[in-house]
Amino acid sequence: MEDFLQMVASGVVIGGIYALIAMGFVVIYKATGVINFATGELMMLGAFFCFTGMTAAKFPFVAALLAAAMGAAALGALVERVVLRPLMGKATISVIMVTIGLSSIFKGAAQLVWSGDYRAFPPIFPRAPVRLGSVVLPSLQFYPFLIALASCALIALLFRFTRTGTAMRATADDPLAAFSMGIDIRRVFSLSWSLAAVTAALSGVVIGTMGGISPQLGAIGLKVFPVVILGGLDSIGGALLGGFLMGILENLAGGYLDPLVGGGIKEVAPFLVLVAILMVRPYGLFGLCGTIYFCGKVAFKRSCPGTLQGTFCGMFCLYLLSKG
Repeated sequence: MEDFLQMVASGVVIGGIYALIAMGFVVIYKATGVINFATGELMMLGAFFCFTGMTAAKFPFVAALLAAAMGAAALGALVERVVLRPLMGKATISVIMVTIGLSSIFKGAAQLVWSGDYRAFPPIFPRAPVRLGSVVLPSLQFYPFLIALASCALIALLFRFTRTGTAMRATADDPLAAFSMGIDIRRVFSLSWSLAAVTAALSGVVIGTMGGISPQLGAIGLKVFPVVILGGLDSIGGALLGGFLMGILENLAGGYLDPLVGGGIKEVAPFLVLVAILMVRPYGLFGLCGTIYFCGKVAFKRSCPGTLQGTFCGMFCLYLLSKG
């Protein structure tokens, strides 16, 4: 029983970090209706920003983290203004393909600036493991998990209780109607890309403090994409639940099934569960289908995104092939 609790606890910790990465995808989709395949590379750049602040500028961790967040926000706004704004009104697939190109550009830029070497963050957290009853968690997992959980909570509150969050949701539902209500569509798009970049940067820092960083760090973004599909492309709560489910499932599969078959089940299990759930819930566990949002006195009705899930899954497979 203790082994089971240990695996579940470790899965929850990893799942919380998955959830934060998934938030980066969801923020963009909720505001613009676009899947950002450069999320992993934005995460990697954010980690390098923080690492450089701590090592080159000698900033303390909190200051370096804030500087990395501001740098990521500026980068997100720049990408939206220079690269993506000219595509406003074009086919969604065009924007998605541009994000795939951006991921390669960011990865190449990181290799030019920081080289392809592995780098470890300076010591940040206490070394002593954290004991929660019979469960023991390494400090390099527990404290980053707390940062990830707090970040997820802040993003969820932003979308739920602020006018900016309402504007983002309304714009994703019906840009024309949102514009007619006085919402500045271009400003919403810029804010959403900045927020998504900050979310990705926080994710990168969290992962980097656990296991180091390199230009290959962005590949984790691909691993987390099934979490987004599982929870629902437009659901903050779905990203949270999907992250925890995937983390726990991975650990249990690795602990109980891998020894029986010689390994490999841990990496495959999330995708098997994803396929099974999409057969029953084609728009994810919490994907919205015909849901009404209210902005002032005007209601915006979102069409069921279930028909898009298969398209995005297919594109994801093609993206994996292009990376391989």
